[in-house]
Amino acid sequence: MTSLSLPSRAPVTPQQLLSEQVRRILSAPVYDLAIETPLQGAPALSASLGNQVLLKREDLQPTFSFKIRGAYTRLSRLSPAQRARGVITASAGNHAQGVALAAAHLGLNATIVMPTT
Repeated sequence: MTSLSLPSRAPVTPQQLLSEQVRRILSAPVYDLAIETPLQGAPALSASLGNQVLLKREDLQPTFSFKIRGAYTRLSRLSPAQRARGVITASAGNHAQGVALAAAHLGLNATIVMPTT
């Protein structure tokens, strides 16, 4: 009977995991459309909590929301057949704007269904 030997792997450190995650984030296709938004200090909140609080300024995105990130990432991964069919979404706000902008950027037909309320 032969034994099966698997290649040994060195343990991965938390710093390596974090570095890889940051690399994946910064190389994501979303930056074809979204902008890298700054962090802004929140002095009053920081003082109140006794810690440094930074706010991620996603309100500076073209759609004024972080929702563009998920919408663009998902639409950019559609197969050619799926792209040809177009997309449909239901939303009352930020998600709809993200899908609409991402679809326009990618040349996809998009139907946005919004409530009447």
